Amino acid sequence: MIKRNIVKTISKYIKTNDIIVLHGARQVGKTTIMKMLYDDIKIAKYYFDLEDGRFLSICNNGIEDILSFLRQKGIIKNKEDKCCIFIDEVQYLSNPSSLLKLTYDHYKNIKLIVSGSSSFNIKKKFKDSLVGRTVDFEIFPLNFEEFLVFKDEKIDLTEKITNKLLIKRLENLYREFVICGGYPKIVLTNETEMKETYIQQIIDTYISKDIRDLANVKYIDRFNRLIQVLASQSGNLLNTTELSNTTKLARQTVEEYLFILESTYIIKIVSPYYNNIRSELFKMPKIFFYDTGILNMLWMKMLPKEILGNIFETAVFSELLKKYKKENIHFWRTQNKQEIDFIIKYKQKIIPLEAKTDSSSFSNSSIKFFAEKYKIKDCYCTSLNGNKKDTKSAKFINPWDIYSLNNL
Repeated sequence: MIKRNIVKTISKYIKTNDIIVLHGARQVGKTTIMKMLYDDIKIAKYYFDLEDGRFLSICNNGIEDILSFLRQKGIIKNKEDKCCIFIDEVQYLSNPSSLLKLTYDHYKNIKLIVSGSSSFNIKKKFKDSLVGRTVDFEIFPLNFEEFLVFKDEKIDLTEKITNKLLIKRLENLYREFVICGGYPKIVLTNETEMKETYIQQIIDTYISKDIRDLANVKYIDRFNRLIQVLASQSGNLLNTTELSNTTKLARQTVEEYLFILESTYIIKIVSPYYNNIRSELFKMPKIFFYDTGILNMLWMKMLPKEILGNIFETAVFSELLKKYKKENIHFWRTQNKQEIDFIIKYKQKIIPLEAKTDSSSFSNSSIKFFAEKYKIKDCYCTSLNGNKKDTKSAKFINPWDIYSLNNL
């Protein structure tokens, strides 16, 4: 198993009393991360996969039944023994909050590490009673740095790379990353046809079935149509009235489905950047998909050979999300249609960033206006081609340089 970057961060909380909660889409690597943590723990431990009906029944009966089961298995000798209990797909429990709260409050010898595939279901079932008892980690598809590790490429992105052959190699790898996305199984598969098959399986099982069933979707054909339309609009402004007309769904239903898709890590709705928060709340947001491989298969029904502008922009968004957290990423657009793709708020800094497949299409005007308005010194543009020359208004960077934007 190839270790994900986040494992080191999660491991810091192993010896605390906190309940560790991992959540993210199916097949992004939660179970693998759980097993890595499992291997690192030296005390008594047991792993419950709640997709197994036997384990679901035991866990639904409560902590006493769990401890009784562990004693019968010889994992512990008595209920006072220290033990780490892993629960995978915790959202299947009838009342996970009750089990987690009772265990945390009355069984200090028990460490809980749990995972779930839907923040929608977790938020619905987890009550306020767990406040202060959990530490939450969102698990995303691989970032480009992890992608390189999975491809067995020994390239340190924290170092300044000037070798032209290495830069060209990185550009080609980044193109593959943008086209195929960051789901671990997809990255580890070499043949394009097999990648397409595996991505389609994720769509068929997780998006078209699990999410649909989870939300009790009534209009299945229209729901599927909505997802396809959204895929064609990743990186664009989100107009719910237009979506309602296109899909023949009531606007309220569209908004409900958008909430479900966002809560299950398929899309992210990004708000615009404004100084006035009241102004921000009434402005049209943008929509992005979390993963470009999923996006390409939903939209084009195949993995394309060429990268379109909105696909590249979506890939850049996905990388920013993993590095700088979703609440810190915005875009900027005026009524005169001056626009900057991304505004990153990070450690009291404001970082404007444009994303262009071809650097020659970059225009200074919007970034110059923004920099003057908000008194910003450093502005950036990232692109996939090699013709990158800084302008008076912006510095050109490679897509993988976004990991160190705050240091540039």
